[in-house]
Amino acid sequence: MNGILCVNKPEGFTSFDVIAKLRGILKMRRLGHGGTLDPLATGVLPVFVGKAARVCDIMPDSSKSYRAGFRLGVSSDTQDVTGEILTRSDMSITQAQIQNLLNDFTGCIKQLPPMYSAVKVGGRKLCDIARSGMTAERSPREVQVKSITIESYDEEQREGVMFIECSKGVYVRTLINDIGERLGCGGIMTSLVRTSSGGFSLEECHTLSEIQNAAENGSLEKIIVPTEYVFRELPALELTEIQTKKYRCGVKLRLSEVAGADGSGTYAVFGYGHRFIGTAFADREKNELKVGKNLSDDEELREVSGQ
Repeated sequence: MNGILCVNKPEGFTSFDVIAKLRGILKMRRLGHGGTLDPLATGVLPVFVGKAARVCDIMPDSSKSYRAGFRLGVSSDTQDVTGEILTRSDMSITQAQIQNLLNDFTGCIKQLPPMYSAVKVGGRKLCDIARSGMTAERSPREVQVKSITIESYDEEQREGVMFIECSKGVYVRTLINDIGERLGCGGIMTSLVRTSSGGFSLEECHTLSEIQNAAENGSLEKIIVPTEYVFRELPALELTEIQTKKYRCGVKLRLSEVAGADGSGTYAVFGYGHRFIGTAFADREKNELKVGKNLSDDEELREVSGQ
């Protein structure tokens, strides 16, 4: 069983909790996920099953979108509603004041990773350091925020909902915290739903209960998306039978001999019989098509080599 299972992560689960649960449901250990979500968050969590786990770190589409609840006039050590309250403010904030700041938080911006995060410093996760009562020196990281839209805001309660489109690596609670600091009143995230990730939408996701039922009914294959789906925007190459054997054994092919290889970028590679077998990239100077990610397993390699 290989492919991508789009999970609607429930609140209260870590991303690793979801993986642990799915290992029990699917009766397999070879699983990976595309983007960590905090326990407070729900929504799109692509889970890579079997050989598909090899492509977690090379998804061409790294864009994400979120719908986040926020509250102004308060700050916490976790930057969300689950943390210890650090400051409170009675300052009144209008929606226009928030709106006027949003351009400063879109585009290429720098974020300081929060202490309660999975980012590692000196080999230790920041969250583990924070739970021990210590802090660690952190460096700001560049991230991309495509857009921020205020969908609703109650000026009396100073609570609202914003929609964010961004790259991977963006901490939404840090974004809200930083906006609150800029306003001078503080801000925390009260809820978070990831509505899309890596080209997958919330509508394509399944709950853990639905996945459990599919496993019991023998219909898991109907809800697992083929691995090649995440590479659908890449130009596709169809290899001949001989070229397929060479690719699977890691042999570099000549660009001029592969139909459709124009000598630029990365390709989705389909072997003989239109079976997705990995990615490759062009080296124009050497006239070579180099293997990127080879998804052939040991059994396939023995088969194509005649062993």
